Amino acid sequence: MRRILGIVLGLLLIGGVLYVAFQGQSRESTATKTVRGVIGSEKSEFFRDPDVVKALAAKGYTVKTETSGSWAMDQLALKEYDFAFPGSSEPAREVAAAAGLKGVQETKPFYSPLVVVARPNAAGVLAANGLATLTGKSTGTLLMGPFLKAAAEDRTWQQLSGASAHAELTGTVFVKTTDPASSNSGALFLAAASNVANGNSVVADEAGVERTAPLMRKLVSVQGALESSSDDPFRAFISGSGEPLILVYESQVASLLLQKQDPGAMVVLYPDTTVNTAHTFVPLGDAARELGTLLATDPRLRELAVLRGFRPQDGVAEFTAATAPHADHLNPGLTGIRQVGTPTVKILMALAQRAKG
Repeated sequence: MRRILGIVLGLLLIGGVLYVAFQGQSRESTATKTVRGVIGSEKSEFFRDPDVVKALAAKGYTVKTETSGSWAMDQLALKEYDFAFPGSSEPAREVAAAAGLKGVQETKPFYSPLVVVARPNAAGVLAANGLATLTGKSTGTLLMGPFLKAAAEDRTWQQLSGASAHAELTGTVFVKTTDPASSNSGALFLAAASNVANGNSVVADEAGVERTAPLMRKLVSVQGALESSSDDPFRAFISGSGEPLILVYESQVASLLLQKQDPGAMVVLYPDTTVNTAHTFVPLGDAARELGTLLATDPRLRELAVLRGFRPQDGVAEFTAATAPHADHLNPGLTGIRQVGTPTVKILMALAQRAKG
């Protein structure tokens, strides 16, 4: 009996070892490849989303990210990253050049227009004075021509009809942006504003910079300290603090609504002249080479991008369907919005530097 028991125990032991080995091989065969990337802060919640993490793992990726202003990414130690994911194609080109990459296959999985979130009282005063129009209780259009004229004249809230009824509306009227020298949203607001100031045409030379620089300077200098990320000002606005007019990405607002979080007292104003920001994926090495394409084409990842407020490329119907319950805040079809091109990187950075003095 002892001999038989010993044989049985030996067989069980061998079986256990084989099971552990098999399980190890199984885990190894489904293991994900870890890649590290630098992204704009507006995409942080997307990559942190547990459903996104799960969907990427199913495709073989574990993605670790750090945030940076899009226009500051080219100054980083890019060899430490497998990919960069700035907010538009312009800084993406700078990243590729800084990394010594030629002919790199960029991908633009999704995009988002710029919007101005406003306190209801501020939006009402702007509309009453012809600087904005309201199409609903919580959405409308910022009229860039009249607004920039007011900025050029250093108009204050106190000079606007109806503002005296709201004690919080004081000082110069301005839109709080991020630093245009380091952040994509701030830079592209200057691109749109300079287009309007340049006779509704893209600033293309030094003469155009000279014509528009004084107004760009006024738009930025009145703001005081500038941040490199749109995330912190937006969170401050949601918490009830911050300026009455703040430039953010539509995706930040849409994500808040689609995640069923309370937006508080907010009116979303779409500038009638704007630049859509095509978030551009730049692979910096072989490890993440296919990740950008996966983000653009995988149905589950496209669905999750929409739920985080982004508009997939060629995905107007997807975005419109998902945001239909929130039409009181959003403009899914971008009705009445003029989309313009951006200056070259050299011109845009010249505008940013002149704006900052």
